[in-house]
Amino acid sequence: MASQLVLRPPRDNDGMAVHRLIEACPPLDVNSAYCNLLQCSHFSSTSVIAELDGTVVGFISGYRVPQQPRTLFIWQVAVSEEGRGQGLAGRMLAHILDRDGNSDIDYLETTITRDNDASWALFEGLARKRGAEVRQSVMFDRELHFERSHDTEMLVRIGPLPRPALRAVAH
Repeated sequence: MASQLVLRPPRDNDGMAVHRLIEACPPLDVNSAYCNLLQCSHFSSTSVIAELDGTVVGFISGYRVPQQPRTLFIWQVAVSEEGRGQGLAGRMLAHILDRDGNSDIDYLETTITRDNDASWALFEGLARKRGAEVRQSVMFDRELHFERSHDTEMLVRIGPLPRPALRAVAH
């Protein structure tokens, strides 16, 4: 029997499964279980769960930037061992962007450390597929913001993203 992959908005009862997934995906920063519950409830319209045969194998948390509501900020991308190597992260990003309620998003932002090749490939690939520009700048500096406890986080800004009518041809 073939495995079934389902992409859907998260629900509040997904919070603990998301927490366990992120714990199993170093070097992702592990937030509190409460934070994951909030991500799954308050930010469900801009986040996604990937389930393989009923097991959570992927999660992306995102939110609209309060001062820039047409900008989607992607907070974390987590894919389990079982879900890797299949383009799942890219499919999850597309799932969020292509929802009817997100058709007004013009820009996608995220932060990536300089050495995170997988994330750079994911987001540069998204920009390429969507025909959008990529800009980067320092958002949180290792010295200034992290007191040397974490690598510098680069702000990656992708956009403008094509409008929904154009998105269908951009896939």
